[in-house]
Amino acid sequence: MKKHILLLLFFISQFLFSQDINSFFVEGNKLYQQEKYNEAITQYLQIEQQEEHTASLYYNLGNAYYKTNKIAASIYYYEKALQLAPNDKDIKVNLAFAKRMTLDNIEALPNSFLDKISKKTIQKLHFDSWAYIGVGLSFLFALFFLLYHFSNSTAKKRFYFITSTVSFLLMLLSVFFAYKTNVLANSKQEAIVFAQQTTIKTAPILSSETVFELHEGTKVSVLETMDNWKKIKIADGQTGWIIATELKEL
Repeated sequence: MKKHILLLLFFISQFLFSQDINSFFVEGNKLYQQEKYNEAITQYLQIEQQEEHTASLYYNLGNAYYKTNKIAASIYYYEKALQLAPNDKDIKVNLAFAKRMTLDNIEALPNSFLDKISKKTIQKLHFDSWAYIGVGLSFLFALFFLLYHFSNSTAKKRFYFITSTVSFLLMLLSVFFAYKTNVLANSKQEAIVFAQQTTIKTAPILSSETVFELHEGTKVSVLETMDNWKKIKIADGQTGWIIATELKEL
């Protein structure tokens, strides 16, 4: 009896939690439509603080920050949204608009042939999506294999054997893509510069030589951390050290 009561309380708390998050989202959207962008941001951040991570939440935060001319925060949340929905056209368009407001014009190094192939195939979907596709293909494989096993017709057996084999191979490929996408996501740590203007140093010391300057909204790759410094790399391949509090990791 005690276990049933605890289980009931758990489901009630989960229901109330989801209702609470939904009310913040609805209220945030209402305030955004009323052009009360700072108040809308407050509502959306309440959801983020409860460890709720969705592309729509980050997209709305990006829009609200863009409307308040907070470019770094806007780009940060658009990038977060794009991580969860890499093929969303609205996010890509709005991110492009936000990036036009940045001051740094960094020409990116050309991608290698393998990087281009990876972006057009493996990185087209989030690793969760590849995992779901793999699970679906595994069910198809099991279904076709059973049909092959119990079929009496030679033609049907041949058809089910081919389809089950193809399903199995595609399942292995999707699992590999899911693994590869997850590895890429975890190995490539990126961040957005939040300081209005900052100097990048040759070493993690304030007195060291300045390599170049960056401004708010620029995306960088984080290579290393030392005390309150981070070694970064920008799109053109240059590296240097920045004070950790002047950027925010995605």
